[in-house]
This record gives sequence, structure tokens and C-alpha cells, in this order.
Amino acid sequence: MILRINEEAPNFTAETTQGKINFHEWIGDGWAILFSHPKDFTPVCTTELGYMAGLQPEFQKRNCKVIGLSVDPVTSHSKWSADIEETQGHKVTYPMIGDPELKVAKLYGMLPAEAGESCEGRTAADNATVRNVFVIGPDKKIKLLLVYPMSTGRNFDEVLRVIDSMQLTAKHKVATPANWKQGGDVIILPAVSDEEAKKKYPGGWKTVKPYLRVVAQPK
Repeated sequence: MILRINEEAPNFTAETTQGKINFHEWIGDGWAILFSHPKDFTPVCTTELGYMAGLQPEFQKRNCKVIGLSVDPVTSHSKWSADIEETQGHKVTYPMIGDPELKVAKLYGMLPAEAGESCEGRTAADNATVRNVFVIGPDKKIKLLLVYPMSTGRNFDEVLRVIDSMQLTAKHKVATPANWKQGGDVIILPAVSDEEAKKKYPGGWKTVKPYLRVVAQPK
């Protein structure tokens, strides 16, 4: 299964470190991040889960829940969490999905159908493609999809930046330029006429090209 931006995130029921969930019900009316890992007790993923635990309050401010996934059982996740807190200095308080039958990994296109039906005997290398980040909006649609190699730790500050951009652009008829950060200038969408822009931005804007109009970030 190939998932794309603006498609509905597949729903599922699974056991987590915080009990059984229905994914769409768990998301509720806010945003969510689902990030996956090839295997428990792996070095790069240990740093990632720890960093995300430290960053979680920032996501909470943005009405965004965090949930992890690894193709190992929940009992293994609980033991791994102790190592994460010890080595990274942050306690994992978000749920972690157990996917020992590889059902969610397959549902989200991270493993092929012929991968089998058990995590037993599988190495991290066997699960190398289970290294995705999905950002899901309140409408349950995929807003961002990132795939990383096993040897490269993921940049969750970038995920936070993109959520800031998406929440801003969902509220206002703007887009954000390359390397935009909170508080930076934004771009008026081409679909917004100059007449409409004058009402929305009475202070004016900078026209670089007719299709590139730059304005201060809306409050």
C-alpha cells in the first residue's frame, strides 16, 4: 500500500504501552504524529524517542499528540523505555504501539505483504523501512510523510517547524517560504487577488513578482 499526502490515514486498533486504542478515536479532533522504528533497543531510535519525549510539551502546545510504533511487543517497549530515560534524560510518556504481527507496518506501507506475520527472528535490518514519520491532521488525513534511513537520526525540530507552518497556513491564505521559522515573513497565495489582499493586509506587502507577494506573518 502506498500512502500519499492528503489521503486518509488508515485506521487500526492496536495494543500500546497505555492500553488498547482505536487510532482515529485516539487522535480525536487534534493533530497527531505517528513515528515508527525498526526494532526496540536500537541505538539511533533510542536517541530519537528520548528527544521526542523532551520535545513533547511543544507538540502539546500545538494540540498535537505523539505516538511511537515498533514491530516488537508492548512488553519489550516498556523495558526499552527504562533505557531511554536512563540514557537520554527524558521519560517517555507518550504511548508506543506494539506491532509484533507487523499489521500496522504493512497497513502503512512500511513493510511488504510478504514480510510474514511475526516480528520473531527479524532484525533491525529486516525492518529498515519502518522509519517513517506521519503527521496527521484533525481531518484524519496525512499532512506530512518523511522516510529516513536507519543510520540517520530524524530531525524532530523540523517536524515541529512544519506543524507550525501547516497550522498557520490552514488558518490564513498564505504559504511559507524556504527555511521559514515562526515569526518570519510569509507568501500570499496566488489564489488571493490583490483586492482581497488589500482588505486582509491593509499595511501592504512586497511584490517580488506578480506571483510572489511577501507579507509579515499574520497574527
